[in-house]
Amino acid sequence: MASVLKYLRQVFRHKWFVFIEACRLGVPWLGLIHDGSKFGIREMLPYARYFYGNYSTSPEVWRRCPSYTGRTKQDVSREFDAAWNDHQKRNRHHWQYWVLINDRSEPQISALPMPERYIREMVADWRGAGRAYGNPDTAGWYEGTKDKQIMHTDTRRRVDELLYD
Repeated sequence: MASVLKYLRQVFRHKWFVFIEACRLGVPWLGLIHDGSKFGIREMLPYARYFYGNYSTSPEVWRRCPSYTGRTKQDVSREFDAAWNDHQKRNRHHWQYWVLINDRSEPQISALPMPERYIREMVADWRGAGRAYGNPDTAGWYEGTKDKQIMHTDTRRRVDELLYD
């Protein structure tokens, strides 16, 4: 239970900073409803266990620890990966939502263009996360990660405008 409370505290902190940034970027409603899926069981419990939970890789600890959840570090990591994937596919402010995997003769990966409002929410999310987690240099973070992000060229151009103008 303590892990869920710690998780919720951090989510509300994150949402507050995202809301502030979303207001600055002209999408206050999206800032208000931002990350609503994180309050559902499919995301909340795996996130809480991953970031604040009690698990161990040692069977000896399992026997002695009354609050052990029965999950190993690998179990918790696998559950978190599934929850994170779920989150990305449910929330249009994640660039991953817009990645298209075609399974024709050869699998091909491409990106669909993001609507302007979700680009703005994504940038607000990045800025808000930076403030909530102690790394306010959003442009620096973006520079270090953008080569790993699959975005449509129009989306990329707009992100660059919002971050650097």
